[in-house]
Amino acid sequence: MSLRYKLLLIALSTLALPLAGWLFVRQMEELLRHGQEQALTASAQALARSLVASKIALPQGQGLYVHPLTTRITLDGYADDWKLLLPYAQNLGPIDDAQKLRVVFASDRDWLYLLAEVHDATRIRVDSHDTSAASSDHLNLSMARGESTRSYLLASAAPGSFEAAVTDGVEGSVLPKVLSGEWQEDGAGYRIEMRMPLSQAPDRIALSVFDAAGRGDVAVASADPQDAELHPLLRYSRARADDLALYAPQDVRVRLLSNDGWVLAKSGELAPANTESSRRRWFESLIYRGLLAPGLTAAQDFAFGLPRLNATEVWQALSGVAATAWHPSEREGSVVLAAAVPLRVQGEIRGALLLEQSGDALPILTNRALLGLMGASLLALLVAGGVLFLFASVLSLRIRRLRDAAERAVRTSGRLDGRLPLSDARDELGDLSRSFGKLLDEVAAYTDYLRTLASKLSHELNTPLAIVKSSLDNLDHQSLTPAARTYIGRARDGAERLGAIVRAMREASRLERAIAMSDGEDFDLAAVLRGCVEAYRPLAGTREFSCDLPDAPLTLHGAPEMIAQALDKLFDNALSFTPENGWIRVTLCALDDGAVITMANQGPLLPPAMQEHLFESLVSVREQGSARGSGNAPHLGLGLSVVRLVAELHRGTASASNLTDGSGVEFRITLHSLARRRLSDPS
Repeated sequence: MSLRYKLLLIALSTLALPLAGWLFVRQMEELLRHGQEQALTASAQALARSLVASKIALPQGQGLYVHPLTTRITLDGYADDWKLLLPYAQNLGPIDDAQKLRVVFASDRDWLYLLAEVHDATRIRVDSHDTSAASSDHLNLSMARGESTRSYLLASAAPGSFEAAVTDGVEGSVLPKVLSGEWQEDGAGYRIEMRMPLSQAPDRIALSVFDAAGRGDVAVASADPQDAELHPLLRYSRARADDLALYAPQDVRVRLLSNDGWVLAKSGELAPANTESSRRRWFESLIYRGLLAPGLTAAQDFAFGLPRLNATEVWQALSGVAATAWHPSEREGSVVLAAAVPLRVQGEIRGALLLEQSGDALPILTNRALLGLMGASLLALLVAGGVLFLFASVLSLRIRRLRDAAERAVRTSGRLDGRLPLSDARDELGDLSRSFGKLLDEVAAYTDYLRTLASKLSHELNTPLAIVKSSLDNLDHQSLTPAARTYIGRARDGAERLGAIVRAMREASRLERAIAMSDGEDFDLAAVLRGCVEAYRPLAGTREFSCDLPDAPLTLHGAPEMIAQALDKLFDNALSFTPENGWIRVTLCALDDGAVITMANQGPLLPPAMQEHLFESLVSVREQGSARGSGNAPHLGLGLSVVRLVAELHRGTASASNLTDGSGVEFRITLHSLARRRLSDPS
């Protein structure tokens, strides 16, 4: 990963700032919500105490809710007219099968309607007037109005209309003497639909079902109607709603609930929406719900038109503990706080009071704080990222320049080629470039010392070598034993070899100085190679010697005598490694701005590790037992070094590689014209 992207990652770490801000805003929002919850709960508890003190009528125990009707119901024994009310049917079956008996009550201005569904797949049916009706499948209905009570046995031998007689009751009661209705059956059980005038309607009702097939079993809900509990009939009361309106705070929605969640009265309206655009409220709602308050209660649990509330917070309040909940409002982008508190009358929970208040201010405040934080954080992030990216770009550029300068100062062969440009910057990169420059200067000075060491050694060794030779000559004129003459002969051979080495070193130094001081001239490179090839041909002996030279002249501005010396070194190298019946091949190819000379020969392959260092001074791959490596003339590895110097003089390169077919090696010299000197240039 580059330095630029590393700094970019560091810039991204500044995202911790908006994250901390988001956590702070969320904590602030929670505190605001908690304070609003406490305030609304306190208002709900105060309102509950006021309602209890005003002795508002509250039901006691489980009631049977009477739904208000806007359309008349047709008595036919079918539940089509009750479709909207069936989800609110109350289960009055036994504990182990509560859905065995489901009832729904409704009323309009004149009638009280009842729909009862009994799950009973067996068929033991008789009319209610039959003597065996009490032991057949039937429904017991008990009604009470004030102190007056009456019980009825609802049974029918077949689907259709039926009449239920009074089985128990007081004469002269306002309750009806006979109940009539419709009886319908299906595979799951039977259904009873009936009605009675509101003027004769009871205020308490008990229902129990008798299953003849389950006699003796647990399928009987209540065999004795006297055991059935009378439940009060609950209705939505306009009078209670008016009482609530007297105590309800402004812009707060209040609902009075029975102890099983039925809405007995409601009053009040939420605060009207502000005039902000719907698009902005949609955006704020998305931010508020996505980033700040993701845990909202479902809005449908608190819909204002529900006859019964089944929310968790309502049941918590009915159990005696106040609870609050936030749920989305019907208006886009708004939230509503609901607080439910129990209604206690002399220590007994008789219902619950639910207050709802719009929380428009809370999302607006938190959204504004969050949007402000996001804007400031985004701006700071962009500025910090831009500054860091610019800094990284400048830093990367300076590092790349330093790298390019170091690569230009050191050639691929490892030789130094100029000084490293020094930087004036007073920072760490400037210090690093100056340190690199100092290091390269030290290396260059040491390299120059090594390069001139051979010349110095050859000069210094001449005098002691001459002393040794003259001493050996003087000893030859003395009377010596044969053994001593043997040792003198060996010493003279060693002195001769040492002298050859000194002469080779002096010759190499001279060649280097001559190459460095050579002047350029225009010449035909093809003609130079043609002359050299003709001179080499007799020296090749039994070896196959071939050349491929262009017919046209190949003009080059350079030093032809140096090129000829380089070819001499290459030919001498190829001749020493080519077997007697081997081959040597010379080619010349023209380039756009120079030429390429290749000399290939059959022979042993080059070690891969030595191909890069073969043209360095005092480097040789000749084996000890090779033709010229084992003779008296030592090989110092200076020939190919001269080839490299000639190539570099002509702004070219020298390289060696093995042939692709593995038959030998190939040496390649790339040459270009020398820069032409002007008359004003120093010689």
